[in-house]
Amino acid sequence: MRSWGFIEVVGYIPAVAAADAMVKAADVTLAGCEVIGGGYVTVAVTGEIGAIRTAVDAGAAAAKQAGQLHCAHVIARPAEGAAKVVGLKLSDDKE
Repeated sequence: MRSWGFIEVVGYIPAVAAADAMVKAADVTLAGCEVIGGGYVTVAVTGEIGAIRTAVDAGAAAAKQAGQLHCAHVIARPAEGAAKVVGLKLSDDKE
């Protein structure tokens, strides 16, 4: 089962910096980036749990350096069907 990693930042530039750092730090797949309002942007990645933790740590550090990190979170074993709630491509499907 693939794990999920999320970083929420204030502003688009910290989101790009976080996304860049996450995909460079570990073998993860960028699942999406969504502007959620009020200046907040969420970046999501999928991969194996160790890679996700490494990627989220790197992304959080990059976001802090480029702007403002709001929060970061790792979901190790998401429940079946949980991806429907998120609205991003977070499933195991490899289309």
